[in-house]
Amino acid sequence: MLRLLRPRVRSLRARLLFFSCSLLPVVFFSAWFALQNAFLHSLETAERERLKLQVYLLLGAAEFQDGRLSIPQALREPRFGQIESGLYGVIESRTGALQWRSESSMLLSASLLLALHDTPLIPGDVLFTHLPEHGLYLYQYPVVWESAGQEHQYLINVLETDRPLQAELRAYRNQLVSWLSLLFVLALLVQYVILRWSLKPLDALALDLKRIESGDAHKLEGAYPLEVQPVTENLNLLLDSERRQRERYRNTLGDLAHSLKTPLAVIRGLAEEALPYDEYQHIVNDQTERMGQIVQYQLARAVKSQGRQIAAGVDVAPIVQRISQALLKVYRDKGVQIEQQLAEGLRFAGDERDLMELLGNLLENACKYGRQQVRVVAKLQDADNLQIYIDDDGAGVSIERRDVVLQRGERLDTSAPGQGIGLAVAVDILSSYNGELSIHESPLGGARFRILLPAVSV
Repeated sequence: MLRLLRPRVRSLRARLLFFSCSLLPVVFFSAWFALQNAFLHSLETAERERLKLQVYLLLGAAEFQDGRLSIPQALREPRFGQIESGLYGVIESRTGALQWRSESSMLLSASLLLALHDTPLIPGDVLFTHLPEHGLYLYQYPVVWESAGQEHQYLINVLETDRPLQAELRAYRNQLVSWLSLLFVLALLVQYVILRWSLKPLDALALDLKRIESGDAHKLEGAYPLEVQPVTENLNLLLDSERRQRERYRNTLGDLAHSLKTPLAVIRGLAEEALPYDEYQHIVNDQTERMGQIVQYQLARAVKSQGRQIAAGVDVAPIVQRISQALLKVYRDKGVQIEQQLAEGLRFAGDERDLMELLGNLLENACKYGRQQVRVVAKLQDADNLQIYIDDDGAGVSIERRDVVLQRGERLDTSAPGQGIGLAVAVDILSSYNGELSIHESPLGGARFRILLPAVSV
């Protein structure tokens, strides 16, 4: 139900545009609200100053006669003498008695005049407020008039209609909405252009991948942004790995064809020799068995040449224990003992079948050429690599032969059964993981095979 209400948007451009369209109205409304309030504040500040000036004009024209404060009819501001002019003046005593009111204020309501006393003021205080229910701005200024040694307190009230200010505010709002709407549209256009420009490297990446697919290129060579660079580097690594896998597969097929040439030539040559049937059959069977071994070996290589796979990691200890148990049964008559010294939590960053094949070949080699004692030691070299030592108590490998025995088909003891391909298979597997295989002298007296493999970081 949630997916029906909120469909998944798979396009990055659509997502960014959607969030931009959602966020920009909030930003522009906030800007509109802030600018409007700032303009209103400036208008009211100007209105306050105007009303304050009118208060000073009334004070300048005021006279105290016969115990009353009087204002002459002719004032410098003519609007005080015009009915409903929008500018009104009212002076009251401290007790609320009316002392003077302008001609323009004659039609003001009694409720408004009574409201002038809602906020008591003392001399020195000033009140400026908006009376929206009456559509007026009010400025109140209390004064103390001294006459004949007596103090008389008065409250000067100046009011002005808010219609001009509201009209100016409405005009500003309309203009502001027009400008902000235009800016909103421009912002969306600019955002769209920015999105297209920002996501252009992804389009270029797609085109480069298409060129690789069509065979026009072998890797990604464009200059990509820093955020995309890790992706392109990993893709190049993957492409390089795939290319090496294909080359290795072709090489394996070539090796297979080359290896089969000799047995086939031998069988073909038998037709020209007059050999007894039993001898002929024995040679053909021998060469056929040899060809079968070659085919099985090359097929195994082809399968193992699929390269390093992305894996969650393989526990090393169970693999070693499983192989050891099988070999102990195979070499039971020989009395071989396999000692295991494995650190806890070791995990190989690769395929389980590769690890089985690798350790199986090396451990079987140790059991075959060792006398009775084989030791497996596994530990972390650093956070990214693990090293495994396989020791035996056999005759060992001389320094000058250590590189030779790692080549396919090379064997130290030709009297023992085997094709000499186990170590070559191990080297091939390790090459797909950028691992290492080296031969040293073992503390047990025989050979030590040191393996370096990638580990899963804990």
